[in-house]
Amino acid sequence: MTSPIVRFAPSPTGRIHIGNARTALYNWLFAQQHGGKFILRFDDTDKARSKEEFADGILIDLAWLGIEPDRIERQSARFADYEVITADLKAKGLLYPCYESGDELERKRSRSRARGLPPIYDRSALKLSQEEKDALEAEGRKPHWRFLLPNYKDDLFAIERTEIHWDDLFIGPQTVDLGSMSDPVLVREDGSWLYTLPSIIDDAAFGVTHVIRGGDHITNTGAQIAIFKALGFTPPAFGHHNLLTGSEGEGLSKRLGSLSLEGLRSAGLEAMAVASLASLIGTSDAVEPIAEMQDLAKMFDPHKVSKSPARFDVAELDGLNAKLLHALPYEAVSDRLSVPKGVDGAAFWDAVQGNLEKFDDADRWAQIVASGADPLIDDQDREMVGQAIALLPQEPWSHSTWMEWANAVKAETGRKGKGLFMPLRKAVTGSASGPEMSKLLPLMDRDTVLARLS
Repeated sequence: MTSPIVRFAPSPTGRIHIGNARTALYNWLFAQQHGGKFILRFDDTDKARSKEEFADGILIDLAWLGIEPDRIERQSARFADYEVITADLKAKGLLYPCYESGDELERKRSRSRARGLPPIYDRSALKLSQEEKDALEAEGRKPHWRFLLPNYKDDLFAIERTEIHWDDLFIGPQTVDLGSMSDPVLVREDGSWLYTLPSIIDDAAFGVTHVIRGGDHITNTGAQIAIFKALGFTPPAFGHHNLLTGSEGEGLSKRLGSLSLEGLRSAGLEAMAVASLASLIGTSDAVEPIAEMQDLAKMFDPHKVSKSPARFDVAELDGLNAKLLHALPYEAVSDRLSVPKGVDGAAFWDAVQGNLEKFDDADRWAQIVASGADPLIDDQDREMVGQAIALLPQEPWSHSTWMEWANAVKAETGRKGKGLFMPLRKAVTGSASGPEMSKLLPLMDRDTVLARLS
């Protein structure tokens, strides 16, 4: 395969969610795997809803995931190119004006269904004379513009089966019948473009070789291939991956802030935990935390992706996040880790990482190591803890100090098992759970421990 060029094309009308991230990741992983290029293209033709703050946020989200675009483009800067090609399509009769309102079109579709016919547009606008068009525009009507699909031979109104074929990267050979489709609207009444035409023009202009996107675009692909060919462009290869849904099977949208990358990042989740789940869920690979993006790229195979939607559950992400943290070497976190003064960073990470759910949990243990927490002492354990204070070993401390202390307290009080270890843990850390005390205690200062227990 020659080096591919792919693109991720979000609309900057909100922050991207985990479903969008899946598409971005699949494009990125495919490009990385084959030594290709990744284009970030902002589809910002909707001037009213597109915001610079959202574009900036999307860049932040992608950078957090580890995706670095080779090129950034904005459709709002390319209107002149779209206008030239739009005018050319109109001049060739491939883009024709239609004056029906939304209500009128729905009534047409209803009549077709009632007659047992497919509810596709009947091309009646092509029968209008110039005088009739002028009269409609005099009434204040503005046309929307449809692309004339090549699904006929000599008679525009004798629509016949016309197959478009492509070999989909994810789901294999596909066929779409243009004869079963309405001519797609490419330009709105206000003169603005819908997604399709600018996207095709850009894909051709930027040399995009592979379009990787969600399965909700499959039905559009046949018409898009026809438009590519009508413009004299070679269509790219297409790949349609399965979609992610919420844990209850609901569709994802930008309104679900909790599933936005911004929301997941704010919740303290690791980027590679998010990338691992977004990439591996709904595939034949086991969903496991992958620490490096390049390792995900090596694993990526479109044929491993299921054809059925995959459910994204934040609870599963929480577990994956913890697994990732538990496996990370100190070198991978040393520049992020806040270590108490005088404490060896590698020893601190070794002590706490196995109990972390989020990376920020390490800060709480750093605080406990440095200055302690309020002791948690049950009434029935106060006497025992008081005796334990007097038995606390002198420094220096090592991994054996915890057991030496516990054994001394056991001999003095007769306590054993959970009745021995739990009160000591709660007294020293203020918590009933946490890192192994044999690793944690040597990181603490004896005077600090005595001060918090006295």
